[in-house]
Formats: sequence, structure tokens, C-alpha cells
Amino acid sequence: MKRWIAVAALLALATIGGLAYVHHQRQAEAEKQSTLYGNVDIREVALAFRVPGRLAAVRADEGDSVQPGQILAQLDVEPLRNSLNAALASEAALAARNALMHKGSRQEDIAQAKSRLEVAEAAAKQAESEYRRQRELAPAGGSSQQQLEAARSQRDQSIGQRDAAVQQLRALRAGFRPEEIAESDAQLKQARASVAAARLALKDASLQSPSAGIILTRAVETGSLVQAGTPAFTLSLRQPTWVRAYVDETQLGRFTTGTEVSIASDSHPEKSYRGVVGFVSPTAEFTPKSVETANLRTALVYRIRVVVGDADGGLSQGMPVTVRLAK
Repeated sequence: MKRWIAVAALLALATIGGLAYVHHQRQAEAEKQSTLYGNVDIREVALAFRVPGRLAAVRADEGDSVQPGQILAQLDVEPLRNSLNAALASEAALAARNALMHKGSRQEDIAQAKSRLEVAEAAAKQAESEYRRQRELAPAGGSSQQQLEAARSQRDQSIGQRDAAVQQLRALRAGFRPEEIAESDAQLKQARASVAAARLALKDASLQSPSAGIILTRAVETGSLVQAGTPAFTLSLRQPTWVRAYVDETQLGRFTTGTEVSIASDSHPEKSYRGVVGFVSPTAEFTPKSVETANLRTALVYRIRVVVGDADGGLSQGMPVTVRLAK
């Protein structure tokens, strides 16, 4: 009897142990399905001047924390100011010319043209009268052929001057042609664009931080000549901070867009950060070698991006982290 009791007890213990093992395995599998491994991804920006020039001052160094709009470096602005003044002078001249074209001729100019026409008409009448007189005297020998030709030439010149005066008066009364006014408008618009470009170039002489961050590298020194587009600083942005992780197909349903997760690093496992899955890649890819996963190194996975909501200085670029579903 005692033997059967002992056997039954052993069977009960084995059953309980088996159930505990199965429960433990299920918990381990559930934990595995709700855990990902990834790396911190902090954006970096290469900052450069949009205009060339000589560097007059450098106001930031490696490791400095900077704020949005803070001036990091300054170019010598004297050449840029000269260019702006030249553009302003050209704009003023073209604006005056354009205003004259739109207003048309002054009454004083029209009056002078009218007076010149009257003088030309009087001269033409006199020349015509002299030519007729010489032509009438020529048959009787009262005028030589040379005098007749001179009178004819004077008449023709007077008529030409009169016609020119007529055309000039008509042009002044009609004003400038529409094509000339359109050309002047375009030239003035171009001059204003040149002024705007010169102002922008003067503003771009100050290299400003686009957002809050930390200066990682500095590649310029005071007095050096820099070209447009040459990187002067590398800025590590404070926001946004992301975690790049990879999930296999069996876990896709758990880590959908908008899913809340917790993030912990190996250096501070006791500290947990809050995050939200902001992006799930629609295409599969092979797991990168840099991703720390327990298995399936060559399996197809999907890249996800987790936006960290309360990131601080404890998360650094490339740091390996563990991502778990929020409880």
C-alpha cells in the first residue's frame, strides 16, 4: 500500500513538473515574441555655408550644445555688403527709368518738339519758295544751273527735317511702345531679384544651427577661405531619436504602427524609455549582421522605426537596445 502511495506521489510530482516546464516554455516563447533588438538612430546634419568667403569668426566647438538659430560661424560680410549696395543702385536706376516709361513724355518735352516742328515747317516753306523762284529764273538765264540745284537740295533737306520733327512729336505724344515698357518691367523685376539674392547672401554669411543638438565635428578655422557647400560642422540632433529594429513575419501582428513599447539599454537596464512604432517597412529584407538576434540571421525580416518619446543623454548613436511591448 505504501508503495502505491509513493508511486502516486512521484507521478503527481512529475505531472506538476511537466506542467511547470510547459508553462515556463510558453512564457519564454511569449517573451521572445514580444521582444526585439535594435540600435539607437540619431540624425546627424552636415552644416555648410551657402556662399563662399573668408571666415571671420567661429563661435562653436566640438561637444558644444547649441540651440535653434544659434550662430555657429560668421563670414566676412564686407564683399557681400558691397554687392548688395551695387544691386540697390542698379534697382534704383531701373526703377526711375521704368517710372518714366509708364508716365510717358513730359508736357515740356512735347512743347519743345512742337516748337521745333514749327521752325522746321517754316524753313521748309522758305526753301520751297526759293526753289520755285530759282526754277522760274532759270529759263531766262536769271539763275544758273548750280543755283537751281542748290535750291533743290536745300528744299529737300528742309522737308526731311520737317518730317523728322513730325515723327518726333508723334512719338512723344504716343509715349513708349508696349514692348519697351514690358522690357523695362522685366529689367526692373530682374534688378529686384538681384537685390533679394544679395540680401539672402548677406544673411547666409551667418551659419546658424537649424535645431537643438550637439556639435560632433568642427572642420573650419578663423581666417580660412571656405567654399559654398563645404561642411563646416556636423550636428547631432536631439530630436527626433529613433530606434531601428527588425521583426520577423510571425511578430508583425504585435508591432504594428502606433504600438506602444518600452526601450532599455544594456548600460542602464533599470531605466526604461517610452516609444511608439512609427513606421513598418512594407518590404522584407535580409537581417543585417549588426542586428543582435538570437537566431534567423539569414531570414527575411521587416524593418521598423520606433520613435522615442522621452529620450535623453542616455541614448547615444548606434547604442544597442532592447524593445519590448508596453505592459
